[in-house]
Amino acid sequence: MSRILVIDDAATVRMYHRKILGDAGWDTEEAINGLEALEKVGMLTDDEGFDLYVVDINMPKMDGFTFVRELRQLSAARQTPVMMVSTEAQSQDTQTAFDAGANCYLIKPAKPQELVLTAALLLGDRAAALKAAEGVRP
Repeated sequence: MSRILVIDDAATVRMYHRKILGDAGWDTEEAINGLEALEKVGMLTDDEGFDLYVVDINMPKMDGFTFVRELRQLSAARQTPVMMVSTEAQSQDTQTAFDAGANCYLIKPAKPQELVLTAALLLGDRAAALKAAEGVRP
């Protein structure tokens, strides 16, 4: 089972993302900012690592951009996909996220099907992607 770390300073957003991703069948954990997330990542062995990071941008102590840049310096997490989810909708925010090492960028509030489909594609979970795609077709 894939493990996802949801990083956001808003408890309601963490609960929302964890519920959606958990209902899709993935194991989720949470962190309240980038610093706490890096501490969690640093305590794990290679076998215990996360398979996907869902990251907000604006957080106290360490923002999402800095977290992703720091994460990409860790050999164990260099290739792990990162989905940034933020209220920041300017094209420069998206570019900064990709420059930092993010794999995709969603605008809050992300629809459940969009969140699950994107996560499934990043995780290479074909069954979950097909199921989520059924929900986003017009």
